Amino acid sequence: MSNQSKQLEGAAEELGGKVKGGIGKVIGNDQMRAEGKARELEGKAKQEAAKAAERTKGKKDEVVGAAKNRVGAFLDNERLEAEGRAQELNGEDRQVRNSPSRH
Repeated sequence: MSNQSKQLEGAAEELGGKVKGGIGKVIGNDQMRAEGKARELEGKAKQEAAKAAERTKGKKDEVVGAAKNRVGAFLDNERLEAEGRAQELNGEDRQVRNSPSRH
């Protein structure tokens, strides 16, 4: 399962937990409310785990791309340099898109 799928699954679980908790609150069922909150938190945890995996992949791409960029510059190979820079930028972007504060 891809990290994006895991994020979507976590978001669905979080939403389902909010709904269940809300229904439990409305009907005065504390157990249902607690189960909903637990499910909501599990969903959030799944999303954060998937984001962390994406940040790790982004960091790897950033480092490998930077190295490729530098080697290309050293060898005066514009194609290698450009490919490295593109990979480096994609890695940085992947990290930003999956930062802990973004929802």
